[in-house]
Amino acid sequence: MRLSPAAQRLHRRLTEPGADHPFSWEDGAELSAAELGALLPLAYRVTGGGPAFSARSIVEDEVRQRQPSFSPESCVALYEALVDGLPHRKWADLCLAAAALLRCPGGAPTAALAELSRTLVEFMARERRLEHPDAFLAVAGLAGMDEVAVIVDGRQESLAAAERDLVMSLDSAGRALLAEIGPRSFGSPPELPDVWERLAAMPAYVDFARSTLEAADDRLAAIHAGEIPYRADKAFGAAETAAIGRAARLALFRDEPWLPDLLDRLISRVAVAPTTAKTLPSQALLYEVARAVERFPTPEAITALRTARTVTRHAGVVKQLDRMIRKAEPGLADRVEVAFRMPDLGFGPGGRLEVAMGEHRAVVAAGEDGEFALSWWHGDRRLKAVPAALRKERPDEVKRLRELVKQVQRQVRTLVRALEAGFAGEAAQPYDTWREQIAAHPIASTVAARLIWEAEVAPGEWRAALGGLEGRRVRLWHPARATLAEVTGWRESVAEGRVRQPFKQAFREVYLLTPAEERTAVYSNRFAGHIVDYRRLYAMFKARGWRADLLGPWDGGDAGQATRVLAEGQWRASFFHDYLYDDPGEHATTDQVRFHRRTGGEWQEAPLAEVPALVFSEAMRDVDLFVAVTSIAADPEWADRGHDRHLGYWHAASFGELPPSAEVRRDALARLLPRLAIADRCTLTDRYLVVRGDLRTYKIHLGSANILMEPGDVYLCIVSAPGRDAKVFLPFEDDGRLALILSKALLLAEDSRITDETIVRQIKG
Repeated sequence: MRLSPAAQRLHRRLTEPGADHPFSWEDGAELSAAELGALLPLAYRVTGGGPAFSARSIVEDEVRQRQPSFSPESCVALYEALVDGLPHRKWADLCLAAAALLRCPGGAPTAALAELSRTLVEFMARERRLEHPDAFLAVAGLAGMDEVAVIVDGRQESLAAAERDLVMSLDSAGRALLAEIGPRSFGSPPELPDVWERLAAMPAYVDFARSTLEAADDRLAAIHAGEIPYRADKAFGAAETAAIGRAARLALFRDEPWLPDLLDRLISRVAVAPTTAKTLPSQALLYEVARAVERFPTPEAITALRTARTVTRHAGVVKQLDRMIRKAEPGLADRVEVAFRMPDLGFGPGGRLEVAMGEHRAVVAAGEDGEFALSWWHGDRRLKAVPAALRKERPDEVKRLRELVKQVQRQVRTLVRALEAGFAGEAAQPYDTWREQIAAHPIASTVAARLIWEAEVAPGEWRAALGGLEGRRVRLWHPARATLAEVTGWRESVAEGRVRQPFKQAFREVYLLTPAEERTAVYSNRFAGHIVDYRRLYAMFKARGWRADLLGPWDGGDAGQATRVLAEGQWRASFFHDYLYDDPGEHATTDQVRFHRRTGGEWQEAPLAEVPALVFSEAMRDVDLFVAVTSIAADPEWADRGHDRHLGYWHAASFGELPPSAEVRRDALARLLPRLAIADRCTLTDRYLVVRGDLRTYKIHLGSANILMEPGDVYLCIVSAPGRDAKVFLPFEDDGRLALILSKALLLAEDSRITDETIVRQIKG
């Protein structure tokens, strides 16, 4: 194989460690998949330190991030390197060996690998190194040593043994495919992008998945019936839990029609003890199934997790399920074929359900804000509370209706998060599908009616309407695809019509490429250099579906990146940040944003100019939100705590130029202020809402919500304005900043009536 210059430099360093052959970390990114496969056996042989070890690290790092490919020769060379390393390593990476079998485009040279595989299997069996049993079985199949493999495999629990027996019935390639979805070693390449498609095409594994999930459900039913003694967290062994998790992933991936009912039963039973204890039959299995739902979410599976959250008695489990549900819901946006499927729960048109209860009626319906509520009626008269007679005579029905309200709210919340998460994609649905699953659905329609939809009325011609209109295909309207006049028009329409949208749409921020970003080409520094509360930042990563490792004061814990995959898995945004060792708390500094495109199953860095407008805008919107909410500038008490460190940054960020999120806040305020009783006391400038009080004039910054008093721009610290709820219609779900600015404005417009001494002292100087 002819090597590129980068591959030649690394090859020389790996094979001639004593010679002076310069190379750099950038060389790794230039390697092709075939070059990675050719260099990996050489890298695996390197021991000790020095430049050769650095070259090895470059190759191995690239293998962990993207897919290598192996020729028959490089596959054999890898197995030879694994065998030769046994004397000093006392271990071999069998996951890497199994992975190589699946990454030989022309097929692995099984005959040439047989003797090498025998050596590996004999050594690993003798040393009892069986951390990755499916990879062990894959290599044992090459060696023709199934008898030895069964003896040392160690999986005796019934469901795990059944999975092992299935694996043993497959050839080495099939076994390697099962190893691909099992526990992976540190040196393994990323999971094959089509691994689940290939598994879904294996009838034997499809049958195993169903029988395994049914067996797990039967065992839990027996535990709840008292047929099997209850022991907290002992219902399933570790290997069984892993096997059930893999079965659940396959069934969710295939969207099996039998799965929703089964999964609903299984999750509910595993979430609560058959006694009054706060324990569970198996926390491990509950979390493993929840991780399967995160990977391949369906509306029914998410609803089952929400139900489990309500029945479990373990407070820690509730918190963990909340986190896992928040991760799973956005993933629906990448599964358009299942995302908007939801039961109607007996509701009629307009999201209304009426239940006659004697001379009374119970009504569950959505209000103008989209929230569902339960009301009680006697004839045409609405009652203030549940009639006493119904509370006494029909308590179970009253309880069921209250639970129904919670259930429909959960469904709506899942739908809203799925819709918003899909905003970055260009996917459109056929009109008939959209109408059936959303516009005409009794529950989903309450969400659809408050959103702006685009319909393709002619090839390439899209027209927008609130609530939708007929066309060939339908998609959500996004301001990044609209003209300024169209955006202004929709904002006017939503505000004047008092339409409270389920998420920011008409008033959504748009982020366009700047001249500075055109110059930097592959990265953006737009949100670099901010000092943020790291714990809050990390929590926001999880809440918004970004993946990041926890940083901290340990080796390698000072630099990280958060990533989010968008546009049906085709694009990835990365937000770099560094842990800041400081006093008095844990902070981080923000850095670059970069984008990668998925090409041939690998992530390739892309110039910003090539990133689709919606992908760029949605990713940058999240980063803006992270900075705005977690920056120390958002802490109004920072300057009063005596923190000299970062004080210069705090002042600059607290009253500096507005980011796009604050620009949208300014636009919303311009439309809301005329409706306020204090409108004649308020003026909007480029950065501030200026409020004229009786004692002084105040400038509320539209980004940080911090306040300066005139004359002299004296800082005024007000953390919140209790009792000053703005009571103003907001056209979107607010992150809290707009409501805070309005409450402060209402308070300061009547500053002569303020009684809080800490505020009065500051105002009077």
